[in-house]
Order: sequence, then structure tokens, then C-alpha cells
Amino acid sequence: MSENGGDETVTRGPAIILVEPQLGENIGMVARAMANFGLADLRLVNPRDGWPSEKARAAASRADHVIDAVRLFDTVEEAISELQFVYATTARPRDSFKPVRGPETAAAELRRRAAEGQGTGILFGRERWGLNNHEVGLADEIVTFPVDPNFASLNIAQAVLLMSYAWQAAGKNGDLAPRFSATEPPPASKEDLFRLFQHLESSLDRAGYFFPEAKREVLTQNLRTMLTKANFSEPEVRTLRGVIKAFDHEARRQGETKDEG
Repeated sequence: MSENGGDETVTRGPAIILVEPQLGENIGMVARAMANFGLADLRLVNPRDGWPSEKARAAASRADHVIDAVRLFDTVEEAISELQFVYATTARPRDSFKPVRGPETAAAELRRRAAEGQGTGILFGRERWGLNNHEVGLADEIVTFPVDPNFASLNIAQAVLLMSYAWQAAGKNGDLAPRFSATEPPPASKEDLFRLFQHLESSLDRAGYFFPEAKREVLTQNLRTMLTKANFSEPEVRTLRGVIKAFDHEARRQGETKDEG
């Protein structure tokens, strides 16, 4: 028997179904992962420590809309009864002829079915040993993650995060650009760059860098090539000139100190 909800199909995204989750903290971290990527239908089958859980709410880090909408079920069959397509997550090979998908392929299929109005879900098993064979058998297909076979264990929140990300990425038609980008400063003008050349070369000249004189042209050209290749922005050129100015000031100060001595 279910609690905290009706039988409406959530079409925004797949239902995330946790089978006998043990710790409220893990449930909360799952809710947080779901909220990060726009999922909201969280279903719990016999949570060990009962429900509601203040530990889950605290770990959800303000994903309260997911926590508040949690639905409880006594069996996996009840949790998925109104869905048309369900994946089971597992890290172990099964004695089953069910198709096995990676997260990207699975997410694309979930998107396709959701667009057709189908209710979909993903089963996640217990923290310690996952889903049993009967529970996997209730799913249509299996989804697994390309983890290192020498360390294949994912905690439940990590597994949900990976599938939630794959779900969102599958809806972006290949556009995985970051949510925001750094502001691009204006590139330095050639005039600014020429002034930097002159400033630096004058400072180096006073320091005796261009020695012997016969190498001046080669050394100057090398410096200008390096500075040109850097593609400095306008603020970067100003910063470099400030650095050179500081060095010049210190050199003058030290020279004056020696003269006074």
C-alpha cells in the first residue's frame, strides 16, 4: 500500500525508486542529486528507518520539494505499477537476457518514452548489496555504469547523480556547454602592446640585460615574439606594466641608497 501520493504518472522525468534504503542521509543526498538535474519523483520501498526523516531533509540541502513529495510503498511491484518502462541499475552481471545499457543510451530511451507520454522509472538497490534477482526481473532493461571493474562500488547517491545528469544531458541535443562562463576581457590593442615593449625594453636596458650589444636585436625580437604570442588582454598588459614599474622603482631606490652610503 502506498502513502503520500496518488497514482498520477510524473512525466517530467523518470521516477527514482530506492528499494529498502537504509540511511536517511543517503535518501537526502539522492533528493539533492535529483533536484540538481530537474527530477522530482522520489519513491521509497520500505525505508529501513521509516519516514519522514529529519536526517534526510537535512542532507537534501534545501531540496525540500523532492522530500515533501516522497511516496512510500510496501513492494517494488506497487512502486512501479503505473509505469510503462523501468530500468534496474546494477554493477553485477546477471543471469538474464535483458538488454544492458550504459547511462547515456538509457537516458536517451527514457527521454524518447517520456516524449510519448509514458511513465518511466529507475530502480536503485540497497546500499550494501543492491537489487536482488527478483527485483531486477521486474524491470524492462538493465543500466550499468562504466566504472573501474576493480572498484565498481558506487554509493546510492552517486548512482542517482550519474543517471540524473545523463537524463538532463540527453535533453540538450548535444549542447553540454557550462551553465555560465567567464567574462572575456577585451584584447590588448597593438598600441598597448607596443607601449609594453618599449617599457620593458627600457627597463631591461637600464638593468644591462642587452649584453653584448651585438645581441640586442636578437634578444629584443625574442622578447617581442614571446609577448605577442601570449595574446594578452588589456587588463593583463596594464598589470605587466605595473609590475615593471614596481621593479624600476625598487631599482631606483636601491641605487639612491648606495649613493647615500
